[in-house]
This record gives sequence, C-alpha cells and structure tokens, in this order.
Amino acid sequence: MLLPDKPQVVRLLHRYRIWERRLGDVPSDPVVRRRFEDTAYTLCILMGRRTAREAVTAAELYVRSP
Repeated sequence: MLLPDKPQVVRLLHRYRIWERRLGDVPSDPVVRRRFEDTAYTLCILMGRRTAREAVTAAELYVRSP
C-alpha cells in the first residue's frame, strides 16, 4: 500500500485544526464551512477513511509512527 508523505499529512492536519477552530467561532460562515469540509475531504482521501474523524485519527497515528 502506498503511504502519504508525512510532511504533507502534518500540514493537512494543521490546516484541519485551524479550520475546525474557525468553524467553531463562526459556524454560519459558508466560506469557513466550505474550507473545513474541503480539508476534511482531502484528509479522508489521503488516509483512505470514510469519515473526517477516522481520517484525523489515522493521520495522527501515522504521523507519530516511526
């Protein structure tokens, strides 16, 4: 199985967390929601998971692995 580039996963996790916080601050902002959803979708594809929560968990474990 091909594994994603770890630095890319780290950057994507960082972006996901930023958009997650912004969405919490302004949940009705459609631009923020769209950016958050786009980042979550990219994480899902990159990590081969169906949900954002699963993708984030998989990404965090992958980044910590040797």
